[in-house]
Amino acid sequence: MEIKSVCIYCASSSNISKEYFEAANRLAEILVSNNIKVIFGGGAVGLMGSVADTVLRFGGEITGIMPNFMKEIELQHKGVKDYMFVGGMHERKKKFLEYSDALITLPGGCGTFEELMEAITLKRLGIINKPIIILNTNKYYEPLIQMLKKSIKEGFLKEDHNDLWSVVDLPEEVLPAINNAPNWDLTRAMGNI
Repeated sequence: MEIKSVCIYCASSSNISKEYFEAANRLAEILVSNNIKVIFGGGAVGLMGSVADTVLRFGGEITGIMPNFMKEIELQHKGVKDYMFVGGMHERKKKFLEYSDALITLPGGCGTFEELMEAITLKRLGIINKPIIILNTNKYYEPLIQMLKKSIKEGFLKEDHNDLWSVVDLPEEVLPAINNAPNWDLTRAMGNI
C-alpha cells in the first residue's frame, strides 16, 4: 500500500524537553522529503505547532483538523491554509482516520494517549487496517509499552495483538515501520477478539 498521508498524534504542550521537538521536526522533514501529506490537530503550539512549522518550511502539504471550540484553546496555526473545522472531538478523530493512510504517535498527554488507544482498539476490532507507529522518543512510552505487554501476559490481549502497533525509537525508523506493518484485516481481527 502506498502511503500518501499520515496522521500525527502529538502534544500541544510547549513545556517539554527540546529532544521531543527535535525528533518531531526530523520526522516532519522526512515526511515532506517523501511527499507524504501530514494530517494533524491544527494547533500552533507544542509539538503540533512545531510539526506544522517544519512541514511548511520545507514546502510540504499539511491539513489541520480542529473542533470549532478549540480554535482558541490550542491556538489555530495561522500558517496552515488547509483546515477542517468540526463539531467535536469524536468527529475530529473520525476525520483523522478517514484522511490518513497511517497513524504516528509522538509523545503527548491524555488527549494523545486517548487517540492512540482508540486507534489500537478500532484496529483490533477490524474497523481500520492502518499502520500504527509509536515514536518512542527518549523512551517516553516505555510505561505504556510495558502495560500493553502486561495485558498480553495476563491474557487481556492475545500474543497476536502485538501486531496492532509498532514501536520505534528514531524518526528515521518510522517509514520503514509503516512499510513493514503487518496486515490486520477483518478476518484476522475476528479471529483475535
